[in-house]
Amino acid sequence: MSATPKALAAPAPLSAFTLARVFFRSLFLQATWNRRGMQNLGFAYAIEPALRALYPDRERLEDALRRHLGFFNCHPYMAAAILGGAINHEERVAAGVEPSESPQNYKQTLQGPLAAIGDGFFWTALRPFFGALGAVGALCLGVPAIVAVIAVYNLIHLTLRVALFRAGYNRGDALVPLLARMALPVVADRLRTGGALLAGVAAGTLILRAGTLIGPGVGPLAGLAGLLVALVALVGYVALARGARLFPSLYLAAAAGAGAALLLEHLPGSR
Repeated sequence: MSATPKALAAPAPLSAFTLARVFFRSLFLQATWNRRGMQNLGFAYAIEPALRALYPDRERLEDALRRHLGFFNCHPYMAAAILGGAINHEERVAAGVEPSESPQNYKQTLQGPLAAIGDGFFWTALRPFFGALGAVGALCLGVPAIVAVIAVYNLIHLTLRVALFRAGYNRGDALVPLLARMALPVVADRLRTGGALLAGVAAGTLILRAGTLIGPGVGPLAGLAGLLVALVALVGYVALARGARLFPSLYLAAAAGAGAALLLEHLPGSR
């Protein structure tokens, strides 16, 4: 049975500094990953500044920390939303308008669905897209392109983490409709398509570079290079359409392009 909440004086609103400390700590959520509780220690460490502000009484603070040491596992980026929502519920518990089980129930309800959304959007769409973009940029512009791609990726993912944390804190249970409106799975599908195209561009660029190594005046070999570009693009499209993972496909295409470049370079008449 849930304990009936007692009417208590409402705690003072959390300061922006305290919330910033919580968010900063959330960046290290997986630093203490363990097999028993997985991300539980990282979550408790992240939320501790907020709990310390909400529960001046040492006994209540210890009880609050103890309930956040239960099992927790979610996508590390999407966990920011749950962290903000857990603070929202802790404020209500501290005020005596919700039972002490509410924050943990909130975490247990959302950690699975948000983990699936985060894996699908960040791990299999956004990060592979920028990986493929970085590969194309490296081939065309060199190291500065790689630095720029990494900077833009981190800007996007950090901005989303801040937005999710704020949404969880401000909305609590109303976070779910907001996530539905964001339509992250739809965006993920578009990113996967773009990543597939970029992977084909990267492979094609490698093979076309073989044509420049071959030099002028070798039409048959230049034609062979073009044929290989089309073949790699076709094979890559079919593989991705049948559910192949983008990153392994990208690595395979890059290896095939490099191998083709070396082969064409050593064929008779290539010099």
